[in-house]
Amino acid sequence: MSRAPRTGRNRRTLRGVKLAPHCVAERAGRPLNALTRRDAALALLKVPAADALASLPGLRRALLAAGNPLSAVFWSSAEDILRKIDDGDATVGDVRTWLEATGTEPKGMIGLHVWGDQSERSQLAAEMHTRLVSYLEERLAAGEIDPDLLATGDRAACRSYVALQERWMTSPLPDGRVPMDVLLEEKDEEQFAGWEAADAEALRALEALLDRVGDRPVPRPELRRAAARLREAVAGRGWPGPLLIACGSMTADDLPADDQELWLRLAAGVASPAGDAWGEPAGDGWAGPAGEDLDETGEAVAALSAIDHFDWLAVITALAEGGPGTPAAAADLASYVRDYDPEDGEPDDDGEEAEDYGFDLDDAVGEFDEVGMEGMFLLLVTLWRILGAIDDDERLTPLGWWGLPEAIRRVWAPSGAPPGDL
Repeated sequence: MSRAPRTGRNRRTLRGVKLAPHCVAERAGRPLNALTRRDAALALLKVPAADALASLPGLRRALLAAGNPLSAVFWSSAEDILRKIDDGDATVGDVRTWLEATGTEPKGMIGLHVWGDQSERSQLAAEMHTRLVSYLEERLAAGEIDPDLLATGDRAACRSYVALQERWMTSPLPDGRVPMDVLLEEKDEEQFAGWEAADAEALRALEALLDRVGDRPVPRPELRRAAARLREAVAGRGWPGPLLIACGSMTADDLPADDQELWLRLAAGVASPAGDAWGEPAGDGWAGPAGEDLDETGEAVAALSAIDHFDWLAVITALAEGGPGTPAAAADLASYVRDYDPEDGEPDDDGEEAEDYGFDLDDAVGEFDEVGMEGMFLLLVTLWRILGAIDDDERLTPLGWWGLPEAIRRVWAPSGAPPGDL
């Protein structure tokens, strides 16, 4: 929370309206004698801090009269955090910690799940959050949670509070659902949908690019020689065979018989390593398709996966438009990303600029890390040389000119779509 200077006049103006106790009860949906610390805290945070501070004595008296005094620790902590907010000294973390110390506010992050802001929660997340709050209220009533200890930062109390929530999140509900599982599944679906949308935008840009470039014939002799080298590399079991078949989600025993299909699957795998080919943990490393220790392969897969849609479009645009002989060393690829502007469209048939494909250049605000980008492409260039997409001088070959855009097209095509006559 950023610090903002306030004048004395502003303070007096903000403190002109107090938070009425009955408004707190209405907001929480329960009477004053049943209000929790969380109810009071949320109400206090909904109004300017100056107003909340001015309202504290009246709210405290009203709860005392209703037989629900809360505790001196709560009121002291409320005054402290509200003064920090009013002075502009409180951070988001400070406020979050205070709210969680009420004893019925879930931790912001439990395991792999992060609770978003209330306005951003899905229907499922809102339901699970409400259920968890109710569960914590039950544990509080049963004496298993001590908010005063939470407010003072007692380590044992804080650990116990987190453990309670973790147990609830990983235990089945009466209907059989496990909160953590269904929430993570929903998040995965959201991320997958977002990735599919990015694929669709990138594919449209790629198709427009290839329409401008025109025909790129398949170099059959080069393709045959490259496929033979790749089969030999995979059969040898030494590097880069395990990496190539891991990226392509294959095993050495089920390689496609067709040279074109083999080459495209391996090239597409390098561009977008198959997630299920990373293997399974085996001790300190990874067990691959044939049981090899592939911890280095896992690191290589992660490095290749760091290249995003924008980077790929920048590189493929430069190579496709440049044609065979185009420089394709790691430094060259980094420079293509640096100079790429997706809004530089070619005129459409009606003379107007081509469509903006939705790639926001503002996402790249800041100094371009050319050295870091070059390092990210080093492994890719090595694998392209093995595929025959670039030559020993790190220049694009006719095979790469034809095949790299087709491999990327496969990566971005809708899931389950037939590869077509590439």
